[in-house]
Amino acid sequence: MTIEQHASPFSLPTVRGQFRVAISGDAASPTLILSNSLGTTLEMWEAQATAFAENYRVIRYDTRGHGGSPVTPGPYSFDDLGADVLAILDALNIERASFCGISMGGHTGLWLGVHAGHRFDAIAVCNSAAKIGAAPAWNERAATVRSDGARAMQTLADSAPGRWFTEEFIRSHPEVVRRAQGWIAGIAPEGYAACCEALASSDLRGSVGRIATSILLLAGASDPVTTVADAEAMHACIPGSKLAVVPASHLSNLEAPQAFEQAVLVFLAGAAPSI
Repeated sequence: MTIEQHASPFSLPTVRGQFRVAISGDAASPTLILSNSLGTTLEMWEAQATAFAENYRVIRYDTRGHGGSPVTPGPYSFDDLGADVLAILDALNIERASFCGISMGGHTGLWLGVHAGHRFDAIAVCNSAAKIGAAPAWNERAATVRSDGARAMQTLADSAPGRWFTEEFIRSHPEVVRRAQGWIAGIAPEGYAACCEALASSDLRGSVGRIATSILLLAGASDPVTTVADAEAMHACIPGSKLAVVPASHLSNLEAPQAFEQAVLVFLAGAAPSI
């Protein structure tokens, strides 16, 4: 058994650029790729990398525009962000995998389910929606970030806790909150703005019903950004989809890690292809 136990992040060459990637778990196990939310990095998945690596070869990566992955000029689209995932899998010679993404990463999972479902055994779409927010608000945020640069990113970091966590969690886990604020403050303004434009332009509400891959729609009970109602709407449209609700706000993997991990692992076990 070959173990890649919490390997340090490294730069992976792909046909779409050099992506910052970390791999952990048994190299012979089924692959699970994790996709971060807007304004975070692959470090957001540290707890899940430990839990999931017991059964999976876990691949974490920084989404385009984030962390150590390419910060190319925007706007981006989910055609770009989805193609990046496929390029990472191809660069690692992985034909099929399971996928788990949160928020923007969850929307990437929906895009993959619509356009590349044959590459995935299962897709967990967490704290996301077929249409996230309103285009004018995303485009306004992109313009502000491009104009004000690092100052705008710090302003976003200052206001992020109220969007990402419940008030109780903010009070009881200030160290987690501060770390999450540090991630968004450190994101390149152009990369963040370009991902905002991807969110502005993407609307998969008319497409998700075509997803045939096993899919989990996980929501945070207190999420004000992508609500339980958003997950229920997708659940009603996607035949055979599973629905789970955990006691958390938007970054549910950080606020309720055990409930999050249990829901995802139970789903993945039930979606495992027969041998």
